[in-house]
Amino acid sequence: MAIRECALKNPYFAKLFDVYRNRDAAALAFKAKGGKVLAKLGFDVPDELVLAAGLMPVQVYADPDKELVYTNKILEYAFDPMVRKQFEKMVDGTYKDLADYLVVSNSTDVLIRVFLYLRELIRSEPEMPVPPTAFIDWLFTRNRMHQERNELTINIFKAQLEDWTGKKITDEEIVDAAKICNENRAALRKIGELRHAEQVRVNGTEALVIIGSGFFMDKKEHTDLVNKLAEDAASWPVITGKRVFVTGSVHEDLKVYSMIEDAGAVVVAEDHDWGDRSYERDYNMDYPVVRAIVDRYMLRSFSSKKAFVSQRVETLNNSVAAAKADAVVFYTNIYEDSASWDYPSQKKSLDEQGIRNICFAKMQYPAQNNDGLADSIAEFFRG
Repeated sequence: MAIRECALKNPYFAKLFDVYRNRDAAALAFKAKGGKVLAKLGFDVPDELVLAAGLMPVQVYADPDKELVYTNKILEYAFDPMVRKQFEKMVDGTYKDLADYLVVSNSTDVLIRVFLYLRELIRSEPEMPVPPTAFIDWLFTRNRMHQERNELTINIFKAQLEDWTGKKITDEEIVDAAKICNENRAALRKIGELRHAEQVRVNGTEALVIIGSGFFMDKKEHTDLVNKLAEDAASWPVITGKRVFVTGSVHEDLKVYSMIEDAGAVVVAEDHDWGDRSYERDYNMDYPVVRAIVDRYMLRSFSSKKAFVSQRVETLNNSVAAAKADAVVFYTNIYEDSASWDYPSQKKSLDEQGIRNICFAKMQYPAQNNDGLADSIAEFFRG
């Protein structure tokens, strides 16, 4: 594990690490006090609306050790293996016990298919323990007509939350929730600065813990802990080694980052939703409340799942330059094809700039199931 002693001994990091490892504890405690929990599949479910409705948002995540009792009977094997693990928890009762509601956003094409399966299960087998489920059908193209369509989509989601909770959501409640979310993003940017600066104080493995813990706990508490941690971490030892940018699949655990950093490099940035991309772009307080939500979620940096190749090349180039990265690691799970479409053009661009890069494609999940992966990563950084 690449988490350093200075982090493990820090009380604020220790608390965040406990939440990261015990991801359901805070939600179960919230429910025990009478609160209601909303599970999110996809990273375009607006926390601002969920919090304004009085619900606790938590991210759906995969359990790599879970046996796929139901999924193997329902889903094709050609689904992304991490998504298949997520699906099992949604249909085997895990989220029925943990969450009162489930919301799927069409952040990727595979999540659209997951929702269609869930919808049919709810219709045809109502005894299956799937929470009440809703879908957010965003349009990802960036023009005025589609922005207006997305405002309608968010109003539909707002009405669904009101139906579930039995209360109207006011503009004032949305703005108050947006302030909480913006403050959280501002705290995480302080951690980002300690990764992206010339002198790196926080490594990528530690950053995944700091960012990811926020998906499973009270946002105000998370913000407070991150702010205090950022102040302490500013004096942590400087980390040397090749500066690495990671792109491709989402990393819900620490395994790949630990392999990279155990090899003597340091992950200074990434473009997936369990990393830097999660706190990009604030809710604009000067906009009407619904428009501000659309602006925040639809105008973040281009994801490989919903962008043209040319857009992804430009986004990666800009991100790598901003992070002052020496090398780029492409890592994609088997059957996660969208990122692979971008790779040839991205590699060509990086090669032309003299930036070293390596691709690990069609990888098994979890990462430790790939024989020789750690050795291959170490060999790349020895070169």
